[in-house]
Amino acid sequence: MVRQYQGRVRHLRSAALLAATLVLLLATGGTGASAQAATRAVTLPRIRTVTLPDRHGPPRIRDDWSGPAFDACDAPALGTLLAWRSASPYEAIGIYVSGSQRACGQARLTAEWVRQARAMGWRFLPVHVGLQAPCAELSHKPKRIDPANAVQQGRAEAGEAVGAMRALGFGNGSPVYLDIEAYPMSDPACGQAVVDFTLGWTQALHSGGYRSGFYSSLGSGVADLAAAARAGSSPLPDGLWYARWDDRADTSGSGALAADLWVAHQRVHQYHGNVEETYAGATLAIDRDQVDGPTAS
Repeated sequence: MVRQYQGRVRHLRSAALLAATLVLLLATGGTGASAQAATRAVTLPRIRTVTLPDRHGPPRIRDDWSGPAFDACDAPALGTLLAWRSASPYEAIGIYVSGSQRACGQARLTAEWVRQARAMGWRFLPVHVGLQAPCAELSHKPKRIDPANAVQQGRAEAGEAVGAMRALGFGNGSPVYLDIEAYPMSDPACGQAVVDFTLGWTQALHSGGYRSGFYSSLGSGVADLAAAARAGSSPLPDGLWYARWDDRADTSGSGALAADLWVAHQRVHQYHGNVEETYAGATLAIDRDQVDGPTAS
């Protein structure tokens, strides 16, 4: 009831502003600087407020953790993980658990692989790579979000991720990070589709007993999600994994993520990409991450 009332108030305010603008346009003949200023006055925000019901909310089970992590395109061999566990600084690994647009085949990624890696002491950052932003310039990931069906598509992809998580042995409360690659910021409708998709993703993950995560560039997907948070959209992801390759192993936001957003142990920072590292004679191509947020164990 309160939300409906607030919605009517916002509608009336918008209508009143539009009416006042039309009066101004008529008074000035609809030309010149005054008309341009009036037009700017009714410019819509890039990201509008969208709220979805979230009856379940995020799971009560939490597994937050802080420390260094890495992500690799393919699940590494268990022998490599064993060598790295004792010799590298890393304690958590990002793995691509599901999604139709994963870049690697994940032949090793099974429930047994997860069980053995877990027994070594590894923690996990599960990632889902599915539909991408409608305006994305990614020839190797051609499947796109449909703005007209973004919420429903987000829910469907969450269902796929939940199935994969259960099959791999990750229980309730584990996070799954939605991978949305960088996209141009020239089209507000594109950003809105990403936000709507993410809200549907979060809603369905909560319903399935999992926590929602979101990965993207700090300058595109994360910027639009932060705008959605400011607008009061919900339900928002429980964890935010932002990519800014600035070689700063922290989660402070790199000067672009406000200090009051995703602050309760809810951040992961991918701070360096596409580097080879060798420990105990085992070499991997990885991205480096700093974690202060949701993980799976």
